[in-house]
Amino acid sequence: MNEFGPIPSECDVLGARNGLGDCTVLLVDDDDVAIEGVLRSFRKHQVPCSTVTAGDGGEALQILRGRHASKRIDTPVIVLLDLNMPGMDGFQFLDAIRADIALRRTVVFVLSTSARDQDRCRAYDGHVAGYMVKSSVGPQFARLADFIGQYARTQHLP
Repeated sequence: MNEFGPIPSECDVLGARNGLGDCTVLLVDDDDVAIEGVLRSFRKHQVPCSTVTAGDGGEALQILRGRHASKRIDTPVIVLLDLNMPGMDGFQFLDAIRADIALRRTVVFVLSTSARDQDRCRAYDGHVAGYMVKSSVGPQFARLADFIGQYARTQHLP
C-alpha cells in the first residue's frame, strides 16, 4: 500500500487484457479548438479508440486514477498531452504519473505548440513515446490521426 492506494501486482500493471485497437485516447489540452480539431480528425480517419478529454493535468490524473465524477477509462490508454496549460501543466502531469506505480507505464505522446528544444528534451526525460508540434501534424490533425490509428492497431498497450 502506498499513498495512491494498493500496489498492483506486476500482472495488473502490465495488463494482458487488451487486444489491438482496444484503447482509449485521453486528450489533455485546455484549447477547445484544438480538442475539437483532434476529435473531428479521429472520427474522419476512423481511429479505433474511444476518446476522453481533460482540460489540464489534474483532471487527467483524476480520470486515470478512477476518481473523476463522470469520466471513466476502462481500456488501455494513450495520452495526448499538451504542455502549456493552467493548473497542472504537462510536465507536472508527467512527473506525477511516472511517480505512480499504477500509471508509470502509461503511453504518453506530447502534442504541443512548443517547438523549443528544451521542452522536447524535458518531455523525453519524462519518458514520452513521442513529441509532436501541433503545426506539423498536418491540416486538421490528419497526420496525427493516421499515426495514432496505426499505433493503436499495431501496439499492445500496458
